[in-house]
Amino acid sequence: MSDPIVAHNVELVPAHPTSQNPALVYLASLAPTGRRSMRSRLDQVGRILGGSDALSVPWHLLRFEHLAAIRARLVESGAAPATVNVSLCAVRGVAAAAFNLGQIGAEDLQRLKQVKSVRGERLPAGRALSSGEATALLDVCANDCTPAGARDAAVVGLLYGAGLRRAEVVGLDLADFTPDNGELRVTGKGGKQRMLYLRNGGASAMADWLAVRGIEDGPLFLPIRRGGRLERRRMSTQAVYDLCRRRAIEARVAVFSPHDFRRTFVGDLLDLGADIVTVQKLAGHASVTTTARYDRRPEEAKRRAMDLRHVPYRSRRLVAA
Repeated sequence: MSDPIVAHNVELVPAHPTSQNPALVYLASLAPTGRRSMRSRLDQVGRILGGSDALSVPWHLLRFEHLAAIRARLVESGAAPATVNVSLCAVRGVAAAAFNLGQIGAEDLQRLKQVKSVRGERLPAGRALSSGEATALLDVCANDCTPAGARDAAVVGLLYGAGLRRAEVVGLDLADFTPDNGELRVTGKGGKQRMLYLRNGGASAMADWLAVRGIEDGPLFLPIRRGGRLERRRMSTQAVYDLCRRRAIEARVAVFSPHDFRRTFVGDLLDLGADIVTVQKLAGHASVTTTARYDRRPEEAKRRAMDLRHVPYRSRRLVAA
């Protein structure tokens, strides 16, 4: 921890071995879906503290002044308040693991918890997709008469029609889907399960994929090699990102992320009058506050309100002949 912003410059010393490394202990306690993002946050903090990554930091030496300096550095970098707060949460999680390992005392742990979160909120990133864009994406998949076309249509159908996260899509098993009634059991963040229901085009796309996939137990969505050969293993979240990007290019749809399907799903349901608590449950949000962030209705109300305001400006620019 030799970074000059850190009070009382703590000299970097070798980190604890793997079995006693509080960062690894903390990360192991997380669900796989959140482990990668938290590891990325901790690696960034590790570099701020003068290490190469999260595992090179002597976390047992972490004190209040260090975490306060980390907070200041992240704020100065322009990171969004939510991003800073997630990083602080990750560090506090590591500190708690260090306490449980007997590496820091209760008083130091309590002082670390006194570092305040950052206030403020940014507008959600990303965009919503129009129904025309969704149609174009599904059409290019349907026109691809290969196993990949059937699989990609089913994946896009789930992302757009059910608002699943990428990790939730690749985490599905064949046993999670009941074709007779369209029930889909989804395991989300924190291992929480919810039941969704595939309807109309989403159910049809899934039926076409299952006709290609077969009824063998295992992951619902499979990687496909050249020549159309299915591999009996689970797809990666990166593969879902890649297929969305590839199909967007083919459909001539503007750039979007897989998460934008989720934003569209929530916003469309609220626009159509669905109860926000029901939408929260369908999306698997822990809090209705999260669901409300995707609600487009207040923005439309603000646009209508602004139309009522008259700005008495008359242009006097000369029109070129």
